[in-house]
Amino acid sequence: MAKSRTVFVCQECGSEFPKWLGRCSSCGSWNSMVEEVRGGLGGPHPGPPGPSRRINNPQPIAMVPGDVARRFSTGSKEFDRVLGGGIVPGSLVLLGGDPGIGKSTLLLQAAAHFAVETGKVLYVSGEESPGQLKIRGTRLNALEENLLVLGETDLSLIIEQIKRLQPNLVVLDSIQTVYNPELTSAPGSVSQVRECASQLMVLAKSLDLPVIIVGHVTKEGSLAGPRVLEHMVDVVLYLEGDRHHIYRLLRGRKNRFGSTNELGIFEMGERGLEEVANPSQLFLAQRPAGASGSVVIATLEGTRPLLVEIQALVSPTGFGVPRRSATGIDYNRLVMLLAVLEKREGMPLSSQDAYANAVGGVRIDEPAADLGIVMAIASSYRGVPCPEATIILGEVGLAGEVRAVNRLEQRLKEAAKLGFKLCLLPRGNAEHINFKPPLELKPVRTVGEALQYL
Repeated sequence: MAKSRTVFVCQECGSEFPKWLGRCSSCGSWNSMVEEVRGGLGGPHPGPPGPSRRINNPQPIAMVPGDVARRFSTGSKEFDRVLGGGIVPGSLVLLGGDPGIGKSTLLLQAAAHFAVETGKVLYVSGEESPGQLKIRGTRLNALEENLLVLGETDLSLIIEQIKRLQPNLVVLDSIQTVYNPELTSAPGSVSQVRECASQLMVLAKSLDLPVIIVGHVTKEGSLAGPRVLEHMVDVVLYLEGDRHHIYRLLRGRKNRFGSTNELGIFEMGERGLEEVANPSQLFLAQRPAGASGSVVIATLEGTRPLLVEIQALVSPTGFGVPRRSATGIDYNRLVMLLAVLEKREGMPLSSQDAYANAVGGVRIDEPAADLGIVMAIASSYRGVPCPEATIILGEVGLAGEVRAVNRLEQRLKEAAKLGFKLCLLPRGNAEHINFKPPLELKPVRTVGEALQYL
């Protein structure tokens, strides 16, 4: 009988080492080693090719048959948008998010719709009892006859039930609670998560069965467990949002069947997560009229244009070092734009505290919001409100120049639809317009020209 041994596994890349290391020599991450006890001298490995093992022969790529992915709707247009049009049979989908953000609610709603439209669905819960799921299902009106609930964490028993029931969809909540009894490590460890995900992937591909698994996230916001988990699955989704706001954002980080830049927007209500048909209108519904430091920008999330309010507050600091705070905006980007205003436009912001916020719990990553942030800061500092019905967009460089943005037509159409009359935009965009603008354009070349507009 093989003796057990102790190994140290990197949580980031999954590499194994015979002794503890402060820094992983494979991926370079610090303090990522966890101790695990293995039951034998080696893990499972495939045997040599034999008569019972099929050998694939290489073939020209032009001769490979093209598979047209079939898709099934989740019952939510926003969920389907992020998935690329729906759930693909045989796909393994990983959904991550903060605790209490609504992952189980979203999946239970999708599972109930799937049970009505396509047939049997198996919802495996390792964190909640079937009774707790029924309470949530009653609130969400998801008590469907074809929606089967299983409270189990033993992966071998779960796979046995899947093969016996032959469902059309499997939801596993969550991968960190499931364990393989053949491994001696605890559930949620690197080896357990990697092995369980591998077996689920083989099961999904062999049975042409879509499987959705829930993953925990760390305090930094990344998925818990080995990084190889994200490489193994077909789709990686993140459900984001502030628990104190009613909006939830579903982002695609990886999708082998569609775009990775799509965004789904939901509103958390008494009946669960409801899709938002016109998010721009909701984000601007409570915008104060005639307030300084408030501007509206046109940002893009995938192929969807969104109008978002940017608010800034500038006030004299009471300490030697001014404070900077950013919510929904990259902090380093805010600091850079403050430096541009002070160096290029002579605005003495080194003695001022500066706060910037993207209203509604939205996180803005694209540089097209730079000019809007600059204008909001200048508006608050000067106490002059930005003119009404004005949309602002443009990227700001370190020399104070305003650079062009992409997909201008989509942004302008969204602004015109909500009643905006004028757009402050880069001159580079205005000089290369090949369509009829739906609103008046005010091109600027530098930040100084934009500030004159105030």
